[in-house]
Amino acid sequence: MRRRILLLVGATVLLVLVAFAVPLATLVRTFAEDSAVSAATSQARSLTPTVAAGDVAAATPVVQGADAADAADVSVFLPDGTILGAPAPRSPLVRLGLLGQSAATEAPGGRELVFAVQGTPSGNAAIRVFVPDAELTRGVARSWLLLAGLSLVLLAGGLLVADRLARTLVDATTDLSEVSERLARGDLSARADARAPAELGVVAGALNGLAGRISELLREERENVADLAHRVRTPLTALRLDAEALRDADESARISAGVDGVQRAVTGAIEQARRRGGEGRSADAAAVVRERVEFWQVLAEDTDRAVTLDLADGPLPVGCAPGDLAACVDALLGNVFAHTPDGTAFAVALGPLPRGGARLTVSDHGPGLPPDGDPASRGVSGGGSTGLGLDIARRTADATGGRLVLGTAPGGGLQADVELAAPAAERS
Repeated sequence: MRRRILLLVGATVLLVLVAFAVPLATLVRTFAEDSAVSAATSQARSLTPTVAAGDVAAATPVVQGADAADAADVSVFLPDGTILGAPAPRSPLVRLGLLGQSAATEAPGGRELVFAVQGTPSGNAAIRVFVPDAELTRGVARSWLLLAGLSLVLLAGGLLVADRLARTLVDATTDLSEVSERLARGDLSARADARAPAELGVVAGALNGLAGRISELLREERENVADLAHRVRTPLTALRLDAEALRDADESARISAGVDGVQRAVTGAIEQARRRGGEGRSADAAAVVRERVEFWQVLAEDTDRAVTLDLADGPLPVGCAPGDLAACVDALLGNVFAHTPDGTAFAVALGPLPRGGARLTVSDHGPGLPPDGDPASRGVSGGGSTGLGLDIARRTADATGGRLVLGTAPGGGLQADVELAAPAAERS
């Protein structure tokens, strides 16, 4: 596109320059010829009275002075055959002048002008002025060079202006294309430059508006699904506790398996909503953990659980999306409620790591890990837990470059330490 604009502007400017420069160059040459001929004519007319007087002695120095005054050759042909001034042949034009007729014609090497002088005492005389080509074209070459230089400057200026305009248009078009591709790949933060020229700026503004509207709709969808999923988790946890309280072990296992299936579906809905929402890969761990702990404290009060909190003040940036971190916290706290009896106390601590990021610790006073160390068989319910919550926490930690460490809490229960690394841009 840029090359085509340059070619179009260059061709247009060149045509305009040719249309003006060629006639102007011809006019300059014509003006130079006319000036030289006019000067020669004036010189010949100034000699006419002297030649008409017929005094050869008086006319000789005057004619010689006129001949030496400029580059034109001045000759006077008297009726008796005498030639005054520059030597010259008796050309047909001179013979015509001696007959009393003035004329001018092109001659080899220049232009010949003959002026008839009548009324001399001895008959007709003729004044011949020969203007060489160098005199006829004096200053023409320089004028043509100036004209050509000016034309080149105008052409270069036109191309420069066209190049800047084309670059602006091409850059704006390329920016629109790149933004469109980023939006197509799911990067809803991409925005075009609305300051683009003319209609491109209008298109950029419309594209930005569309991207903003899509982001808003996806954000609303993600929040609605995530909020619904989080609300469902609380009754699911209560349902799991009720299932574990059943006396029939088979019935309890069947209901617990169904609860686990619903739990997996809810977790999948949260993750799907988060992926489609295009969240950024950075979150304030202090704000997210505090918000989720406040959510779970309501259920803790209903189940007579004492909660110990040690949450550092933020911000504590970590390299995962807010939704991922919220799912991790929900998974760990849901694990406590699912695998410890009512009234079991638990603690939540959050603090910074030495190299950036944060460490989230969730510990309880429950039965802890089973002897075989399999988190899936933790607890006394026999509900057949799948260990899905700990897997969510592990994947969240791994995604940031951190890790999940399971151990025994000081009170004898399970302690889960989730190390969350800082965002890549902030790692030292």
